[in-house]
Amino acid sequence: MKYLEVKFCITDNQGQNIDDEMLLQAAKDILCDFAGNAGFESFEDVMSTVTGYVQTQNFNKEVLDECLNNFPIDDIQITYNVEDAEDKNWNAAWEEQGFKPILIENKCIIHDKNNVPQLVEDENLLNITIDTEQAFGTGNHETTYMIINELFNTELKDKLFLDCGCGTGILSIVASKLGAKAVTAYDIDEWSVRNTTHNCTLNNVENVSVLLGDSNVLKDIKDKYDVITANINRNILLADMHMFKQKMSAGAVLILSGFYTSDTEILVEKAKSFKLTLIDNNSKNDWCMLKFKNLD
Repeated sequence: MKYLEVKFCITDNQGQNIDDEMLLQAAKDILCDFAGNAGFESFEDVMSTVTGYVQTQNFNKEVLDECLNNFPIDDIQITYNVEDAEDKNWNAAWEEQGFKPILIENKCIIHDKNNVPQLVEDENLLNITIDTEQAFGTGNHETTYMIINELFNTELKDKLFLDCGCGTGILSIVASKLGAKAVTAYDIDEWSVRNTTHNCTLNNVENVSVLLGDSNVLKDIKDKYDVITANINRNILLADMHMFKQKMSAGAVLILSGFYTSDTEILVEKAKSFKLTLIDNNSKNDWCMLKFKNLD
């Protein structure tokens, strides 16, 4: 898939750098939130600039310009430049170096093959090996961390589990290890589909079916799921909520993350429109997780 690389420059109205670090950070946070409304998926934050990445077909310039024209902080000027993102493996350095082992609430240890901690010998910890191949989701990011932690508080034994936007497959693997009867995972990124399949093999997980595509792949699946996770940006969550609802069994649980705490209200209201009741929530460094139950 083709991406655009958009470089945002944040200055005062005279085009000068902003010395107030708290003001600059607030402007960056709001900018990323607004850009999410225009289809952006990820961001890099360096000094007074923010670089955003958006799939070419998802870029909504009109929405972006309207948001920036109505930016809520006075004396802030934001300009941007759009270029085609270079088609390469953006995670090459990450893949080569690996990542520092991640301990999740003394319940789960996540590591790669090159950084195996002594904690893997602890029989009380769920031990997960992840090779990252240009896919999001090792547990290092707040959203993945929160969902994994919540899976330990969710009944998964003999349940049907759906992983929407599977990335590395970490959520599917954890669910399987916690007793899920069968797991369906999907992602729009070919790298992610291959990486999820690879990581399932690494962890001796055999009950995960991985599909390539967006939520439309679920239309041909007759199963109803007991637990659904979706770690995706706000706009996709809003657009796909109806599909999540259709695929939920009676009493099923839906766990959402991938968005800021400021997006909570709109997601809760959307879920309410489908008779999904909020039963839990959590936040970490301005990222949020919401847990709903299907009471139909």
